[in-house]
Amino acid sequence: MGKHSTGEPNGPAAGHATTTAREHSTEVREAAHEGTSRPDGAARPAGPPPDGLRRRPTPVHTPTEPAPDTIASARGLTKVYGAGDTQVRALDGVDVDLARGELTAVMGPSGSGKSTLMHCLAGLDSPTAGSVVVDGVEISRMNQRQLTKLRRTRIGFVFQAYNLVPTLTAAENIRLPLDIARRPVDHERFDAVVRAVGLQDRLHHRPSELSGGQQQRVACARALIAEPSVVFADEPTGNLDSRSAAEVLSFLRRSVDDLGHSVVMVTHEPMAAAYAHRVLFLADGRLEAQLLAPDEAAVLDALGELSVARERRRATEPA
Repeated sequence: MGKHSTGEPNGPAAGHATTTAREHSTEVREAAHEGTSRPDGAARPAGPPPDGLRRRPTPVHTPTEPAPDTIASARGLTKVYGAGDTQVRALDGVDVDLARGELTAVMGPSGSGKSTLMHCLAGLDSPTAGSVVVDGVEISRMNQRQLTKLRRTRIGFVFQAYNLVPTLTAAENIRLPLDIARRPVDHERFDAVVRAVGLQDRLHHRPSELSGGQQQRVACARALIAEPSVVFADEPTGNLDSRSAAEVLSFLRRSVDDLGHSVVMVTHEPMAAAYAHRVLFLADGRLEAQLLAPDEAAVLDALGELSVARERRRATEPA
């Protein structure tokens, strides 16, 4: 999964890329300011503040104990790969709380630790040190059997590559987590989720008969069908065109706003991050800043500011 991630450019090229992206997003900013909708018809969840001031990234102040509305949290989260000269510190003592009932985006350059953070929070990888709590349960010291049960009952996943079973229909793929857990299908919920992703007329089609956007919407429905405590999405729009990406992102946002779910999404795309309630920025395994109620232009500016700060910090560090 991590190998599919694309990092933000650094150094002089980053300044040019950010400037170009800003120019390209002028129309997006103007449309958001006027309150226009996204291409798929969904209202933008955020836009520039009424006073015209751009939102700026702010430090993340994490309390000692998670707040009552926290769905997932980490304290002192550290992940080290390798040893000696080949050692890589993917996470360097991260403290973070993820709010229940929100869509949180995680961004950062390649190698920043964003996918590692998600994997540790989701129980897909074990931390070297620190603690992880999901829905009130500490998972960082669970064995593989306990983690497997947790992932079946409390955690949903959406991946860049869809990960659908090619021999199953869309309906069968959606029901798959319930079938594996030997849980009965709540037909009322199944119908509600299918309607939410707009797949009523595609349920009997296999993945090869669906577009990329439709396949990813099947994956989203599969992640939500078992009513998980939290859904983790790793670059969910990385393989999609802009319109299909907007459909998937709109659904993820609606699943939070209308269905009360909690979603954590790793992405490198400012457009995708603009659908979130909050964006967290990682660099060099550390949590650098956050951006609340983001719009695309504010995310681009934040990436530029943080890239410059990162380069300055690296220049002053001992070799």
